[in-house]
Amino acid sequence: MTILAYRFSAFGDVAMTVPVVTEFLKQNPEVQIVFVTRKNFSDLFEGVPNLIFKGVNIDDYKGFLGLRKLAKELITEFNPHYIADLHDVIRTKILNRIFSRKKYRVAVISKGKDEKEHLTDIWNLEKKPLKKTTERYADVFRDLGFSVELSHQYRTVSLQKNGIGFAPFAQHEGKMLPLEKSFELAKHLSEKYRIYFFGGGKHEVETLDKWVSQIPNAENVAGKLSIKEELSKIARLEIMISMDSANMHLASLVGTRCISVWGSTHPHAGFLGYGQSEDDVVHIKDLTCRPCSVFGDKKCYRGDWACLHEINIQQVIDKIE
Repeated sequence: MTILAYRFSAFGDVAMTVPVVTEFLKQNPEVQIVFVTRKNFSDLFEGVPNLIFKGVNIDDYKGFLGLRKLAKELITEFNPHYIADLHDVIRTKILNRIFSRKKYRVAVISKGKDEKEHLTDIWNLEKKPLKKTTERYADVFRDLGFSVELSHQYRTVSLQKNGIGFAPFAQHEGKMLPLEKSFELAKHLSEKYRIYFFGGGKHEVETLDKWVSQIPNAENVAGKLSIKEELSKIARLEIMISMDSANMHLASLVGTRCISVWGSTHPHAGFLGYGQSEDDVVHIKDLTCRPCSVFGDKKCYRGDWACLHEINIQQVIDKIE
């Protein structure tokens, strides 16, 4: 029995699918999943039983004709029985229609768009937690007629743990602690712990190199590790400190506790790292305007990013010490 599953989005979103498909396949050993996503995400799925990773360059399959070509290639190579759309965007909607016309049973993720719009309405004063994104992924397989019960516990990969990882960057301003605060936090923690900085991109690497020159007992691994090597490094950390970003999810994949910092976004939207504790969330709780965004990509309604600037680094330190 083969399920063809796909998600082509950002790194962190794809990382969140890994614990779901891992637990699903352990509970359904008669099933095989072919997971289709971007080529450079292969290390995320290494060692998952009964899973075949299919990496594609999605830009090679543009428009209806390109996606029809992709569907034909996937059918020829894998001959699946079911289709699981874990993304639900225009390109996957087209793929779903193609597969449906070929009489395949297709299940699609329910993102809870209306619920999330209500959650991020700054005039909504009754903020309630929504379904976890990992449960939304699992629902797709349930809709195909399979059972899966998620443990919501991460699996520790390494018992030897030392040092603190710190990933101070995020894709959007609304998810990132001001850099001067992150610098001071790292400087303080370096007095007791070995600090390893994580990031990506030329600007981030340059910033972190500058920090390392000013902070003793610190090392910058940004831009130096493959995904596989980065996962191995995070697995051996005592703690990871991350924004609401991909490194939080990488910590979950390798069983490392993550202290996560949240600004305009909120764990209520369902994106807390798998198995991570809400007790390790650092945020300003009494701002009625947050969350104002699911992904942190909106401008600040107040104009002052109070959700991030009012965070005191002692809030993070208290979680550790």
